[in-house]
Amino acid sequence: MKICFLAASNSIHSYKWINYFADQGHKVIWISLVPATFNISNNIEYYEFTNGILYSIYKLRKLITKLNPDIVHIHYLGYYALLGLFSGARCIVSTVWGSDIIFKKKSFFKKQIVSRILKKSKFITCDAYFMRDELKKFGISEKKIHIINFGIDTKKFFKKEKRDTELLEKFNVSGQIAIISLRNFEPVYDIKTIINAAKIVLNEISSVRFILVGKGSLENELKKLVKDLEIDNFVNFTGFIDNQLLPSLIGSSDIYVSTSLSDAGIAASTAEAMSCEVPVVISDSAENDKWINNENNGFLFETQNHEQLAKILINLIKNQSLREKIGKEGRRSIVDKNDYKNEMNKMNDLYLKLL
Repeated sequence: MKICFLAASNSIHSYKWINYFADQGHKVIWISLVPATFNISNNIEYYEFTNGILYSIYKLRKLITKLNPDIVHIHYLGYYALLGLFSGARCIVSTVWGSDIIFKKKSFFKKQIVSRILKKSKFITCDAYFMRDELKKFGISEKKIHIINFGIDTKKFFKKEKRDTELLEKFNVSGQIAIISLRNFEPVYDIKTIINAAKIVLNEISSVRFILVGKGSLENELKKLVKDLEIDNFVNFTGFIDNQLLPSLIGSSDIYVSTSLSDAGIAASTAEAMSCEVPVVISDSAENDKWINNENNGFLFETQNHEQLAKILINLIKNQSLREKIGKEGRRSIVDKNDYKNEMNKMNDLYLKLL
């Protein structure tokens, strides 16, 4: 099977998905509109089109004619939808991520592009049931829509026998309880809520450290808030972390927090933490309640309610046996419902049906 992916090569989600099919022995072509931030495998035929959308469409049409892939698969319906629409490809599959559908409805032109590529696609995948409902608003038959999660490599993300103390010490954690967030510093992820909760937690328990992994437009504002609250000695902004270090960092943490205002399906970082048996405390937004059975395999708190978040964190910090129980149930949920290989096998079956 020859598959051509139109997807950004700075996305870990696309990277994992595409590499899976390359590793299975399929002929894989990858076309990105942005420079790669990962090492591209030698068994992937990789191209970067960075000279504008019109020139990229021209180059893509020539490439599709030359290589004649069995399937063209679009990841994220932004500019990649435009590429796919004018690619000349006969067999197109689309994967929507969430914001590409929800926000595009606000622009007539973008909505028309998305609508046309959805109707042209042989089938569409998404990782949330509410996204299926959004797609139906475009006139897409439910039969064309399939729920495929991005999935977690549960053999890579698992509970560590011992904490990586050397790694934790780099982030000012030395024997303290480590609470980690892996969401970027953008408005939708509402990092202010975890910072305000941290102030309450630290007023009661000082042997706690908060690790905020990520980057974003609000970074300076968030650092100022931490300083104004006088908790800068207890909060560490790490920037981006090498993907190879993430399993160890997550697995060495005691509690994971996500304060996001919106997600399409379960966030990858939340699922990774659950897979590592780290108890998760996440906002009750979107479909998080479909993944988290509150107080069983994780905790839900009211969106933007930093006082409720702080109360849950204090309870978990004081109760190691509860952390362990929640962590074990969390991993069981991910293994059952969101294992990377199982999800990609489902996708492989859908590809084969097209052929």
